[in-house]
Amino acid sequence: MSKSVVITYFGTTTLLFDDGETELLFDCHVSRPSVFKCVFGKLSTNKEVADRVLQEFDFRRLKGIFISHSHHDHVLDAPYFSVKTGAVIYGSSSALNISRGNGVSNDRLQSYQDSMEYQVGDFHIRVLMSIHSAPHWYNNDLGKTIDAPLKLPASIKEFKEGGSFDFLVSYGDRKYLIRPSYNYLEGQLDNIYADVLFLGIGGLSKDTPERQKSFFAETIGKTKAEIVIPIHWDNFFSPLFGEIKGMPLLMENTGASLRLLSDYSAAYNVHCFVQLPLTSMNF
Repeated sequence: MSKSVVITYFGTTTLLFDDGETELLFDCHVSRPSVFKCVFGKLSTNKEVADRVLQEFDFRRLKGIFISHSHHDHVLDAPYFSVKTGAVIYGSSSALNISRGNGVSNDRLQSYQDSMEYQVGDFHIRVLMSIHSAPHWYNNDLGKTIDAPLKLPASIKEFKEGGSFDFLVSYGDRKYLIRPSYNYLEGQLDNIYADVLFLGIGGLSKDTPERQKSFFAETIGKTKAEIVIPIHWDNFFSPLFGEIKGMPLLMENTGASLRLLSDYSAAYNVHCFVQLPLTSMNF
């Protein structure tokens, strides 16, 4: 297949795949409410920001939105994008309950319980059961679900994890693996290969050297990726169209995490690129 895929990064773990005919979103978070709002307020889509993204990046070909898990920084804006574009939302029962609560009709909802493989345009998407990063005081809800439609605005604690998933995207003879969370399941990626690996590193700098080594072995090592691109490294509490920042030091040392990833990639002759939010790369 001669066509290439343009991949645009919107920060956190939100990635847009576009082959010129079909667009797919993996996660959907552009509103990026502040820390103050997350702690003391209720969260909903910032329609001004969402509309700007939809207009400037031309989402007229958007056919599907795949949700990795149901924390706000992965799913908050999916219902709004679906209503605006008609795109189908694929996700866990928790992700779909957020969508139901905010105007997405049932005919545009696809549950991972029904299927773990999908064909959308020329893209083949395999959904892989995965694991969230280790819980902390601010996300200690792993395994909990959203069991009824959740209408926005809602508090951050109402966005239960609902199960975590990775995505193996095939396009022609190329494969892309999206691993949103910093964690690993031993052996999960045996016999799963990818040319490009989008690797969540939020939490990498806070982990032990032993687990860091195992994480790289179970992700980069298993997939044999030629290119590794970090995701979930930028400060998702800061505005998307503002200054690019790393995560607050209380949560993560972004510089240290990027250095660890770069050093590991160099040692194993893997190309490592940092893709900035609101930029596109052609693969």
